Amino acid sequence: MSAVLATTADVSATTSPLKDFWRSFAMNRGAVVGLVFFVLIMLCAVFAGVLAPHDPVEQFRDALLTPPAWSDAGSTRFLLGTDDIGRDVLSRLLYGARLSLMIGFVAVLLSMLPGIALGLLAAFFPQRLGVAILRLMDIMLALPSLLLAIAVVAVLGPGLINTMLAIAIVAVPGYVRLVRASAMTELTRDYVVASRLAGAGTFRLMFNTVLPNCMAPVIVTATLGFSDAILTAAALGFLGLGAQPPTPEWGTMLASARDYIERANWVVTFPGVAILTTVLAINLMGDGLRDALDPGMKKLA
Repeated sequence: MSAVLATTADVSATTSPLKDFWRSFAMNRGAVVGLVFFVLIMLCAVFAGVLAPHDPVEQFRDALLTPPAWSDAGSTRFLLGTDDIGRDVLSRLLYGARLSLMIGFVAVLLSMLPGIALGLLAAFFPQRLGVAILRLMDIMLALPSLLLAIAVVAVLGPGLINTMLAIAIVAVPGYVRLVRASAMTELTRDYVVASRLAGAGTFRLMFNTVLPNCMAPVIVTATLGFSDAILTAAALGFLGLGAQPPTPEWGTMLASARDYIERANWVVTFPGVAILTTVLAINLMGDGLRDALDPGMKKLA
């Protein structure tokens, strides 16, 4: 009897959901590399005040457009060089990571929460609310996402908070349609019918019964939406509609440096590489999450 209990305990330990998730996630080497790089970016953002050698807005008038330290005219005082008004590029990149990640996180949160609520309402009340919600989402999806974000910022005015609101508004339709489709599938399952027969109210069915079983695709979409938010924020900043100077934001850094592409390419290269590598790392993580959370992908693997 004790041997059977020990065997059962071993099986349950080896098949715990967390271990099973990590095993599936770790099989995707690209996802692991993306996770490690993203953690490094997070650490750089959190400890930017410690790692940055200079204040990001401090101007060194005696070192305008100083090249990186490994160049012939470079200086170890500015490892990645300076921009056109003498600000340290490395310090601005570190503080820009903090700002860009904050924009992505807040924008995803502001879009995911109302998207989940509207998606559940559209699934549970398809006749009364579902049609109106879906038609509104169709209108929003009819416009290109960047154009819609530009329109929202043009109405609200340029600035960091309005940038996050614009990015969140653009991303809401994706969450609404995803949650509605997942909830409509779950509503036909036996456990939902049993909960109804047991007397569960609509609110309890929405958030305690159906929503937990819809969260896997939502988490994957939120991860990929994080990278989209960073790209959109950089695009708005490049157009002068996002974070305003002298705020160290990667898109704003690109916008202010576009006139120096030929004579001081490092001013453009480093912010561009930061955006590229961060978005690539998040997308690789999203692919790993999709493979680990989707049972169909597990079977294919």
